[in-house]
Amino acid sequence: MKNYTLILILLLATISCASAEDQADYSDDKIRTLLPFDAIPAITEPQFVSAGAAKLDPDAPVIGVTFNDESHAYSLYLLNGHEIVNDVVGGLNIATTW
Repeated sequence: MKNYTLILILLLATISCASAEDQADYSDDKIRTLLPFDAIPAITEPQFVSAGAAKLDPDAPVIGVTFNDESHAYSLYLLNGHEIVNDVVGGLNIATTW
């Protein structure tokens, strides 16, 4: 929960700074890094449940992956906080990103 609070504060600070400088000329601005490298942890050992037990609305957005007759679905709500899932689907190593 602490990470989500930090991310939300940084996001709100970025939005307020951007709206205050809407008329500025950005041609000489440097790239600003808000989060340190690896600040958002990937999911490296995903746990799966059946579709009925997932507690998602029927129209909830997911990313679906199928290889070699094996399928996994990744909730975009969950990926909003992690952005990457490292997984094995149908015997293949994959990275699902959002």
